[in-house]
Formats: sequence, C-alpha cells, structure tokens
Amino acid sequence: MLADTITAIATAPGSGAIAVIRVSGEDTFKIVEKIFRPRAKGKKLSQQKGYTIHFGEIVDGDEVIDEVLVSVFRAPHSYTGEDSVEISCHGSLYIQQKIIELLVNAGARVAQPGEFTLRAYLNGKMDLAQAEAVADLIAANSEAARRVAFNQLRGGVSRELRDLRQRLVDFAALIELELDFAEEDVEFADRSQLRDLILQIKQRTEKLLSTFRYGNAIKSGIPVAIVGEPNVGKSTLLNLLLKEDRAIVSDIPGTTRDTIEDVITIQGILFRFIDTAGLRHTRDQIEALGIERTKQMIRKAQIVLFMIDARDKDWRQKLTQIQEHITDQKVIIVVNKIDLTDKPSDFDTADYPVVFLSAKYHKNIEQLEQTLLEAIGYSQHAQDEVILTNARHYEALRRAHEAIERVIEGLDMGLSNDLLAEDVRQVMYYLGEITGEITADEVLGNIFSRFCIGK
Repeated sequence: MLADTITAIATAPGSGAIAVIRVSGEDTFKIVEKIFRPRAKGKKLSQQKGYTIHFGEIVDGDEVIDEVLVSVFRAPHSYTGEDSVEISCHGSLYIQQKIIELLVNAGARVAQPGEFTLRAYLNGKMDLAQAEAVADLIAANSEAARRVAFNQLRGGVSRELRDLRQRLVDFAALIELELDFAEEDVEFADRSQLRDLILQIKQRTEKLLSTFRYGNAIKSGIPVAIVGEPNVGKSTLLNLLLKEDRAIVSDIPGTTRDTIEDVITIQGILFRFIDTAGLRHTRDQIEALGIERTKQMIRKAQIVLFMIDARDKDWRQKLTQIQEHITDQKVIIVVNKIDLTDKPSDFDTADYPVVFLSAKYHKNIEQLEQTLLEAIGYSQHAQDEVILTNARHYEALRRAHEAIERVIEGLDMGLSNDLLAEDVRQVMYYLGEITGEITADEVLGNIFSRFCIGK
C-alpha cells in the first residue's frame, strides 16, 4: 500500500470558498501533471522546487474544470515524507469530486482514514504519540485542549518517555551481558544504580498517570451537574453561566422535569453544565423520571454543584442524600439567594468548598468559576507541562508501572538476572508501545481508522 499514490479531500465536507485536495506518493507529480495545465508554459511540476505554488488549470482532456493553485512539497520535506502536492480549488462539491475522479483515473488511489498521517509515522516524520496528537488537535474544542494537543504534537510526551526508556535500555544491556557470562559470576550492572533508576522512573510514571484525569477532562470537557431542591435557582444559574435563557425559570416547583445540557468555556477549559430536575418526593410520574435521571447525572458528573437556599437550616440532611450518589466526584456547595437574608445559615464544612452567590443579581459568579477551575486542578502553567490525554497511553503506562513495581520487588528479593531482566523488558515494552517503537499492525489500524480521510 505504501507504493500507491493516494489522494483525498483535506478540507471539511461541504461547499465553501476553497477546498484543498491532497496527493502523496511516489508518482504524485506524474499523476498530477496529467490533469494540471500550468499558466506558465513549459513548467512541469516535476521540475519545480519544493515549497512553491503554481497557478494553472485542472483539465479533463480539452475541457477546463477549474482554475487552481498547486503547492509542491518534495520528499522528505513534506507532511508524509513523500513527494506531495496540495491542489487549492473552488469549493464546489462537483469540482472537488471531479478532481478526485480525474486523479484516480490518472493512477491515484483514494486514501483510507488517517493514511497521510500513517505514512508520516511510517516514514519517520513523527512517532505514534505525535500522530495521535494530530487527531486530538483537529478535534480540540477549547484553548486548553489545543494547547495540550499541540504540546504532545511537538513531542512533549514522547521526549519524556523516550528518555526514560533509553536509560532502561542501556541498563538492560548490562543485565543481558551478565547473563552471557553467568558462569564467570561477573557483575556489570550495579544493583544500587538500577534501583535508583527504577525509583526515578516510578516517580515519573506516577506523576504522568496522575495527570490523566485532568488531561482527559480537558480533551473531552468536564461534565458538571447542578443539583438541589426545586426553586433554589439551578436554572437561573445555568442561564447566567451560559449568558442566555436556556432553561425555563419559574417560581412553580418542578418546572425542570428533564436534564438540560449546554457548554461554556472558562479560562480555555470546556465545561458541560447539566441542569437537573429538583430533588424532592413527588407523585408526578414525569417529574419522578426526571429526578431519577438527576441521580444518574450525579453519578456521571465529574463535578457536582449542590445548590441550596441561603436561608435553609436543613441543608446538611439534604447534602447527605446527595452523598449517597457520590463516589469520586468533586462537590462544590453553592449557597444561592444571599440577597434575601442578612444572616445566612451556618454553611461551615471542611468537606467541600462553599461559594456564596446571588444568581438573580449576578453576584460572585467569578468566584464560582474560579472554584470550578480549582476543582479540576487547573493552572495556566499545568497546560504547558506533559499531560496524558490518551486512554491508550494511560493503559500502557499503567502496565509499565506495574512492571516497575515487580522490578523493585525483585531487587528487594534478590531475584536472579534472568527474572529481573524479564520485568525490565516489560517496562521497556510498554513505554515503547506509546511512542510506536514497539507496536502491532492491529493497533495502528485501530488508531488511524478514527482519523478523517484527508489527514
């Protein structure tokens, strides 16, 4: 398949002012020259330098299909590492499909999902973790997600893991050498140095693993459930955060009978807010279904905003009812309607942060937003650090960490070199899985099948 020259539309589906069609492979210039007629006579694409753009026409025999710009990229200085061109044409769906048809008739093959990036990986333009970051960057829907994905695309995760793995490789080579000279009872690898190295790697892997929850939240958005009794101001708060009348606000209890969801961005982090039905005993079957769904949303959320009236004396009992559905979610107590009382109830609790506000008069909303950011461990500096966002990376690193624990246990027990070497090889294997130094074809197929076709 790598011998084929591939083509695909690289821009989003649909009509637009301009569309870009990619072509990459050994026969790129020969194929494109069959359908491209440059305005400057006698200038063949195959004779042009890389990083140049040429104006001309796409033709089907004697018929002119469109006026286009063709960008030339020469191997190995292209995205895929192969000879490539990008044809910028007008965004008509007919024109896009016609050019693809002409390219296929001229000898190209329509690319499979992610095949351009797969070739970039196979040709050494990027490692596997960076290739996956390309998909994350395309899918980024917030500033924080963009920054994390871009950091990984530039090799943040890869550099971290490659350094750890290389130090292990060097030490493993000494252990393997000892196995070759087992009868001479020669020691090339200092066990105390191996222990220090393994402990350093353990510390670093634990820190990386601890970033996954935060990184995955940035990548996918943080679900926040707004819960509480009827008429405490849940819908008012949602409308205030969204800056629009998204939920119906009424003094009639039970107005919200189903969950209402929408998203906002705070400091570049995407939060998915869920306004839920008020928690109370009811004989209304529809409202009861909404309350049951509220309990489900509490279990699915990463953050629970428990709203209570500032005049409520029984808030602790109601909090206990919420806690029945809490596992590892972060809880923020939101005390609303402080404008209605000079003496709010005693909301002192060491368990959860408390925010006092008036949703009706927009008071202390900034404090609530800051508390939400603190609940996910947000900091501007943290986004520039190495953060795990990929479930495959997390699983491989978790397995590497388990193997590290076995190495430490083996050192403590004085295990033989052959058993110790096996666990060290396991650590190296799982670290190498992340960057693609060690991988299987089915893993590659699974990763790149999720890409868009033009990437």
